[in-house]
Amino acid sequence: MINNKNIHKTAIIDKDVKIGDDTKIWHFSHIVKGSIIGNNCTIGQNVMIGPNVNIGHNCKVQNNVSIYNGITIEDDVFLGPSCVFTNVKTPRAFIDRSQEFIYTTIKKGASIGANATLVCGIEIGEFSMIAAGSVVTKNVKPYSLVIGSPAKHIGWVSKTGERLDENLVCERTGVVYKEINGELYESNKKND
Repeated sequence: MINNKNIHKTAIIDKDVKIGDDTKIWHFSHIVKGSIIGNNCTIGQNVMIGPNVNIGHNCKVQNNVSIYNGITIEDDVFLGPSCVFTNVKTPRAFIDRSQEFIYTTIKKGASIGANATLVCGIEIGEFSMIAAGSVVTKNVKPYSLVIGSPAKHIGWVSKTGERLDENLVCERTGVVYKEINGELYESNKKND
């Protein structure tokens, strides 16, 4: 069931779409058939989702983003304005490659900056952060901070998005992280 009070009158919602409770859809957005959007999401202006895209709960999709078939967005993901997804590696206008879509997954809690481009076939790890304008061509580890073209790992961020220093302690929460074999983990301790 779609709660129309949260959907702007200029938005187009196809049949066979599921939209969760308290989700807001703004001006000129189009939700294409077979798509599912979780609870408490905000879909900005001029966003296209689908067909057959799954978006988790508590996601924020800023203006001018297209999320195509083959892209999975888990819970608590932030997609910055005008970030770009691709779905084939070698597109040609004169060749139909719609059966060759390559899947991309954005894991729980990740943040993608404005105007970042994500080349298809990658996984963006949990709670990672992609800097604005970056071009991501390979998998991003959980909690990783990447920047540039092509995007490179330059450090770590906490679950709350704070850049971690060499002590790997989140300034906002005091949670301590540990790096083991090039991967970051929460230690479940607070630095008091």
